[in-house]
Amino acid sequence: MAITPGPTQTDSGMIRRHLASILLVPFALAACGHGAGGDTIVIGVTGPFSQPRGVSMKAGAELARDEINKAGGIGGKQVELVFADDSASNDAAVRIAGEFRDNARMVAVIGHLTSGPTIAAAPIYNDVSEPMALISPSASSPLITEDGGRAVFRVCPTDFAHGQALARHARNVLRARTAAILYENDAYGRGVSANFVNDFRQLGGTIVSEDPYNKSIASFEPYLRRLQQRGGADVIIIAGVRDGAERILATRDSLRLTSTVMAGDGVIGIEATGRAEGLFVSSAWLADRPDARSQAFVKAYRDANSGASPDHRGAGAYDIIYILARAINEVGADRHAIVEYLEGLGTTSAPYEGVTGRIIFDAEGDPKEKPVAVGVVRNRGIVTAGQ
Repeated sequence: MAITPGPTQTDSGMIRRHLASILLVPFALAACGHGAGGDTIVIGVTGPFSQPRGVSMKAGAELARDEINKAGGIGGKQVELVFADDSASNDAAVRIAGEFRDNARMVAVIGHLTSGPTIAAAPIYNDVSEPMALISPSASSPLITEDGGRAVFRVCPTDFAHGQALARHARNVLRARTAAILYENDAYGRGVSANFVNDFRQLGGTIVSEDPYNKSIASFEPYLRRLQQRGGADVIIIAGVRDGAERILATRDSLRLTSTVMAGDGVIGIEATGRAEGLFVSSAWLADRPDARSQAFVKAYRDANSGASPDHRGAGAYDIIYILARAINEVGADRHAIVEYLEGLGTTSAPYEGVTGRIIFDAEGDPKEKPVAVGVVRNRGIVTAGQ
């Protein structure tokens, strides 16, 4: 089932081999339950598609769908994606989850992109009578491990790994002795911040400030001016999303602070603005990852999206479509059977060798041993940072 790319494989050959490994054996659709029957395989996809961070997720899912359908579908059935924009809102996520659950043709869901909506909607996907698999490409809060339930999975590392990767890079590579943290006061921001603090201190670093903020904050100047008056910090850590990061960087520059800025993956997309040069970013996957599978995906994604590069959200969504394709091919299009198959991915069935690496789900639906890379913004892109 796994693919082992050779050094002389072309990109198109790589994709053909990947499809063949999943789709060669036709399956028999389950005879009963939601998701059975129909002319297509219906999969829900939900995230903040009206926001920049949702663009790559949507495009990655579409690319995988198009490749599979061009190759003949799953057991001769075409894949149909139903998109729903949750605007990264907990309330919208709950509403969409209910609609997806009640759609008798839908077999599984890709989403939600962010942690808060994933946690809020989890009870609906974990319906006692008929759970429906939800697989997130990038929801990283540790609370999902605790509260997600059996039907919720993710292909990304948790905030533990992001905080640790940033702390280690700050101390061991950048030789930072002091750090100031600005974190968005939500599940994601608190998670990245707390784990950075713990690991940075264990490595001998000193935290000089920890400041929460919310989306409606008028200005970051009071935080950064106070930091400046206290002597600054070697690094400033941003645990939040792109909008806040853009404003923090602009304020840092206006105050002529010389601190190096680092951030979690929530800010990815900021590189395209041209105003984040030198920003260090943690990510589950970077587009310059050298393995053949990743590079084949990057080329296909760029070809399909006018030269735009994918981010970790797009790569994750792409992998999820193929994981679901393999599950459906092996156990049919029954919701409960798909959940059971995913629970055994990597144990009772072979690991999935994807663009984002090897995926094996543990008992909580988290991927085992998924590393976090640290990149740096260069020329409107993110490249792997030197170690």
